[in-house]
Amino acid sequence: MFPFTSNATNFSLTPETNADNPRDESLARVEIAVLSTIFLCAAALNFGLLLVLWRRRKQMSRMRVFVFHLCLADLVVTFFQVCPQLIWDITDRFSGPDVLCRLVKYLQVVGMFASTYMIVVMTIDRYQAICNPMVTFQRRRARWNIPVCIAWGISFVGSLPQIFIFSKVEIAPGVFECWANFIQPWGLKTYITWTTLVIFVLPILTVIVCQVRICRAIQINLHMKTRQDGEDAIKQPLPSRASSVAGVSKARIKTVKMTIVIVLAYIICWSPFFTVQMWSVWDEDAPTESAVFTILMLLSSLNSCANPCIYLLFSGKFPKSIMALLCMEDGRVKDSIPDEATVVSSLYMSLKSLSETR
Repeated sequence: MFPFTSNATNFSLTPETNADNPRDESLARVEIAVLSTIFLCAAALNFGLLLVLWRRRKQMSRMRVFVFHLCLADLVVTFFQVCPQLIWDITDRFSGPDVLCRLVKYLQVVGMFASTYMIVVMTIDRYQAICNPMVTFQRRRARWNIPVCIAWGISFVGSLPQIFIFSKVEIAPGVFECWANFIQPWGLKTYITWTTLVIFVLPILTVIVCQVRICRAIQINLHMKTRQDGEDAIKQPLPSRASSVAGVSKARIKTVKMTIVIVLAYIICWSPFFTVQMWSVWDEDAPTESAVFTILMLLSSLNSCANPCIYLLFSGKFPKSIMALLCMEDGRVKDSIPDEATVVSSLYMSLKSLSETR
């Protein structure tokens, strides 16, 4: 039950071509196993990270706000894209009223928009911090920052066509499915191309341009600091204030590196999905019912598992925190393992290194 299609195993969007087409049961079992694993991992990782961030919501920094909302976007993908597809693979047919069909299809694309544009505004924020350090956006409560609101606004508005395109349709006597209705013959091609541009191509190009400029600014900054440090070393030691400025710069560079890894993970996970979508609508001979096509569609949701792991790995305390959680037994903790409050504190401190004071 992917956003722009009716089912991964029945790729075509026209009821006439799928009503009597039996699915591949072996492929369906593989889908169920893969989706179940992705769903459990994505839900556990994002809920855990979200819980840590929520408990420290009064100490939200600007970067942590983006992490928080990206977790929310990943949870929307998990529960309204992965979960419906999993249920559909188990039942083989859509079960629910027309309103549920339209709502699920709408929320599927909301999650895709939100996860994409949250990465875009996060990258733009790093661009402002590195390339325009004198331009600040001071706010009393960072979690209400304007870029985050813009990202969610684009997501909710940009997903509205889904409500009108999809509906519950009778594909055979007494058999109903959640199908899309496009203007023939150009409607499907236009819509898939448009969604690929606004959800994937244009955001990725924007992010790449920002990252190139960020890397160039960092290179120039490091070169100038190296020269300045050499001159200061001859004259006199650096004052403490200069050292603190250097520390802040390192923290910002670390968040930039984290953002680059997040972008790369997004491209790796989602580029096969959009490639398959475009190929299927522009090439009439595309092998849309092959196992390769189906698996590529499924693996796009791995991005929701990758993001929280990237956040924690960049903190440098991911293995210790995970081991502490795994070693809890019967509500008690081994002597060598800190108590629950310490575990939560450890997770919080691991995220603290990602934040910075603007």
